[in-house]
Amino acid sequence: MKIGIVGLGLMGGSLGKALRKYNLVSTLVGYDHNSYHQKEAIELGLVDEIVEIEQLVKCDMIVLCIPVDAIITFLPKLIGCAHHNTTIIDFGSTKEMIVQSIPKELISNFIPAHPMTGTERFGPSAAIDGLYENKTMVLCNLENAGEIHKDRAIKIFETLKMKLIFMNAKEHDIHACYMSHLPHAISFALANMVMNHESPGDIISLAAGGFKDMSRIAKSSPNMWSDIFRQNRINLLESLNIYEQQIVSLRKMLEDEEYKNIQQWMEKSNTLHDIL
Repeated sequence: MKIGIVGLGLMGGSLGKALRKYNLVSTLVGYDHNSYHQKEAIELGLVDEIVEIEQLVKCDMIVLCIPVDAIITFLPKLIGCAHHNTTIIDFGSTKEMIVQSIPKELISNFIPAHPMTGTERFGPSAAIDGLYENKTMVLCNLENAGEIHKDRAIKIFETLKMKLIFMNAKEHDIHACYMSHLPHAISFALANMVMNHESPGDIISLAAGGFKDMSRIAKSSPNMWSDIFRQNRINLLESLNIYEQQIVSLRKMLEDEEYKNIQQWMEKSNTLHDIL
């Protein structure tokens, strides 16, 4: 197949590497609004060439690896894909607003997807081997897609050794909030709190593994994550309220010196890793 990747950063670049590894592509083309990213993607061999939208719509498959707001803005430019029977897949971290924004001409061509993987790095140089292998791919609202497009997407992701999960977009956004969006919000908040309270010298001298682990994802792209927070605002607000209840509960136990209860509270949290 001829596959086009829109957005040549971590997700798009790593996808290019994976498609080549598993011989899933005859021609791999890219599109990116950033001219430096275009140049870097070619130099790194992430795609064969950079193309314009007119050439992109003639691909057998297009994968949108750009921020969630940019996906919605970009979709009308792909209406010509319907005439070429092109499969369009988006990798956005939110799904409901994207699904609601699909032009009617593209509904049967469109596969809403979310690969549950990533790092805090971005740009073409962030692309890595094996990003998608043995990771979960959530596919949403496939009842709206044509059979050829469902079959293409499923074949690609199964060949990449991904675990496929099917659900509707609303359900996805709730789960993604608790598993991904809320942890990012907490990490950003933790980083800001420490920056406001500690001097750079003390941070360098004293920051240990626990803090580094918890604050790592605060290095993620603010442009990308502010869009995600906006699109999943209602779910994020609800999850923050529930998280605050946990903090209030801990504060009360500390105030009352209920250390046995704190230990039990911690032991309950330990069971999470029995699941993971």
